Amino acid sequence: MIEATPTARGAALRGFSVRQLRLACGVVLFSYLVSHFLNHALGNISLTAMASGMMIHTRFWQYPPVAMTFYAAAAIHAGLGIWALYERRQFHRKAIEPLQLILGLSIPALIIAHAVNMRLSGVLFEQERGYQQVLYGYWGAGPLKIWLTHLTVLIAWTHGCIGLYFWLRLKPFFRSAAPALLAVAVLIPTLALLGLYQGGRTVMRDSAAPEWQKQNLSIGEVGTPEQQDVLDDIANGLMLGYGVLLGLAVTARGGRALLDRRGGMVSLSYGNGRTIRVPKGLSVLEASLRHQMPHASVCGGRARCSTCRIRVIGDNSALPAPSPRESFVLDRVGASADPSIRLACQLRPTADLAFFQLFLPHAASANAHAANPARIGQERYLVSMFIDMRGSTRMAEKRLPFDTVFIVNRFLGAVSQAVIASGGQPNQFVGDGMLALFGLGADPATACRQALQAAAMIATNIGELSQFLKDDLPEPIGFGIGIHAGEVIVGDIGYHDHMVFTALGDAVNVAARLQDMTKSMACEAIVSATVFETAGVAADALPAHGVTIRGRVAPMMVRAIADARGLAGLATQGD
Repeated sequence: MIEATPTARGAALRGFSVRQLRLACGVVLFSYLVSHFLNHALGNISLTAMASGMMIHTRFWQYPPVAMTFYAAAAIHAGLGIWALYERRQFHRKAIEPLQLILGLSIPALIIAHAVNMRLSGVLFEQERGYQQVLYGYWGAGPLKIWLTHLTVLIAWTHGCIGLYFWLRLKPFFRSAAPALLAVAVLIPTLALLGLYQGGRTVMRDSAAPEWQKQNLSIGEVGTPEQQDVLDDIANGLMLGYGVLLGLAVTARGGRALLDRRGGMVSLSYGNGRTIRVPKGLSVLEASLRHQMPHASVCGGRARCSTCRIRVIGDNSALPAPSPRESFVLDRVGASADPSIRLACQLRPTADLAFFQLFLPHAASANAHAANPARIGQERYLVSMFIDMRGSTRMAEKRLPFDTVFIVNRFLGAVSQAVIASGGQPNQFVGDGMLALFGLGADPATACRQALQAAAMIATNIGELSQFLKDDLPEPIGFGIGIHAGEVIVGDIGYHDHMVFTALGDAVNVAARLQDMTKSMACEAIVSATVFETAGVAADALPAHGVTIRGRVAPMMVRAIADARGLAGLATQGD
């Protein structure tokens, strides 16, 4: 037998969190629902079929190890639901997340009386209640009880399906399996409700006979009024206790809000000129949701994907250490070695923070398990921009490592701010250089104009950064930019758990080589003529060159720009 290595066991423990515990308990409870609802569905055949199915269902779920697992899962899941009510500071703007929590918190209130009557009646008074007794009690009590029963079925099932959706949508097979899963999700509760309806009609029809009532409504089946009063008192006590727990959670939320206000505020700068102030204690993702700042998050902030990743600009030594779960996710995507990369859903800054998002809301996930299969291997017309910092090697020789990293991070931050503000996406960071993509959410002409605008803004930002660091730098920061447009392949590229969303193709390679040519041509930017033509921009005033690109036979026409700030006026020509 092969035993798990300590490293594998450690990784598994780091990947296990409260959310994973809640998911595991939810799967157990949902399995019980499936079994119970399929039993209800037998009512479409006959009451006898329902009773036979109940024997099988009960025999399995009351087997001691299974029963202990079930009751533990129910208690833990309910407790974690109340904890989620307290812990979650901000919900996603989509209604599905708060809906799931509301439905989940309502389930115990709806089933407490039913659970007490079905379970404790047998334990305390040795009553043997089956479908005949339960359906007679519900249908005989009037329409309100019937509708409440059906509502409970729908609420429990919907809550479970939402939870499974949040889990399974990150799996590679989900897209192909979704139609079948949807059919099952609709069919099972429909058959269960129809089965309860048919069973109820049958019971009410048969109950008109005195022989049926004598056989099914004896003290051994339904108990005495005094016994029912005891069961009702127990149910009412449990309801009161549950209500108190909910009240404590709500009160604790209010108390925490007061403490947050007293604890101070922090500023979050998004790298695109937008800054917000939020109370300490909020995660970066919660802050984005509260202030309606678009922020990618495929899993909804559950630390199951990595699409909310951010890169912290500047000093990151004051950041709270990553939790085991955050470290596990970052390790899965190969980002754990860089302390400036964090999960926005897990990072709760205690001081002012500047950052930029690695994946914009309209971009695909960087996690292979969370990626949309439609984006893997997809051909797109994009504008690729390579930016590289000049002289970083000489800088590293004369400075402490921390000082060098600080300056490079400031450079990349200035570049990223310009790219994001212009509508592009910072994509890959290689040393002191970066690949940016334009056109993921725009037409080709707009994407080309955005790239030109970004180049001008990069020059301006780096000029301001050089002025800011003039006491630390012997000369202004130099840089080179290469821009080219064309068809590329976008998708998750890499191996196993180390995947990154990026672009591959001739256009990307050409942009990289144009950036490298800025050194020999002594200019700040080289832009292919294709970019100007697609943007609808007249660039006759700029020097034109026919250059040979390695791997291409025919020369390519490009424009060399000595001062990239001059592209600002050209970028607006096509608007």
